[in-house]
Parts: sequence; structure tokens; C-alpha cells
Amino acid sequence: MGNRGGRIHENTARVLHPTKRWASRQWICCVTEFKRRQRQLMTPNQYTELFFLDEVTALAAGHRPCFECRRADAVGFAQAWQRAFGLAKRPLVAEMDAQLHVERLKDRGRRTHRRLFADLPDGAIAEVDGEFLVKKGLTARRWTFDGYEHAKTPAGEVNCLTPPAILAAMRAGYRPAHHPSLGEM
Repeated sequence: MGNRGGRIHENTARVLHPTKRWASRQWICCVTEFKRRQRQLMTPNQYTELFFLDEVTALAAGHRPCFECRRADAVGFAQAWQRAFGLAKRPLVAEMDAQLHVERLKDRGRRTHRRLFADLPDGAIAEVDGEFLVKKGLTARRWTFDGYEHAKTPAGEVNCLTPPAILAAMRAGYRPAHHPSLGEM
């Protein structure tokens, strides 16, 4: 699960779409269970929970691993980011969040990036003819609410949803958690 930096729902638990789709630049991806904490979903004056099929999906939406509940993954992500961009030290969360915010949004909508499907790292998601396809080796898998299905692998350029900085971190060794239907990556 994840959130977009705070509360984006009404007290009725209805998301304030399209007027408010995020509360800050801190879009994170969390585990659903952490230290036996239990809370009511969409609690008034708290953050709005968003649920994803897997981390591959969350990354495509522009979320990064949480440094509280997924510390080891978040550190690994930041280290991959550091390698990808040739930084002298691991980037600060605010630096990554600022870059991701620019890359994931266009006006108040989703930003895509034209890329050759064959050049995408494993785990990247692209939109092709209204379907969402995940790169896996030399093939594509179609994203569904229940998992991934075999799909025709596109040739040429596609509209990549996964932000460029996340693609760079994946190329530099970050391996996102994925739904079992995707198989080994």
C-alpha cells in the first residue's frame, strides 16, 4: 500500500478526486503490516491509504519505498539511485521526492515518457493501446487487478509510466517486489 503524503479523502472516506490527488511530494509505498499496528482506513485527518497490486505498480505510479516500514528496501533504492546518478553520497528523501514529483505529473495528470520497450528494465510499466504492460526479460506481461498475463511484446516506442529516475534506479540494480504471477525477475 502507499500514500501520497497525507490526507486526500473526505470524512466520508471518498477520495477528493479530481480536486486533490496528493498532499505532498512524499509518495511512498508501504507494507500492509508493520509492527502489529492497526488503524482504521481513511481515518479523518490522517493519510489516505492507496493499495497496489505490487511494488512494480507503485513504482510506475511514482511512489518510492517507505523509510519506516520498508527501511532495507528504501536504503537499497536510495543506493541504486546514488549509483544511477553518480552521486558522492546517498540522496536525501527530499531530493528524490522533488525529482519524482517533476517526473510523474504533467499539470494535474499523469506524465508518460516515450521509450523503446526493448530498452526498459525489468519491472517497468508502459501503456500500449490502452493496456498496461510490464517488461520482463525480452517479453511483456499485461497488468490486471489479479496479476499479470502473457501479452504480445510491443516493438518500438511506448508510453512508459514508470518515471525516468525510477527506471535509472532499476537499471542500477534496484529489484522491486512483484506479484507471483510475474514469475522470477
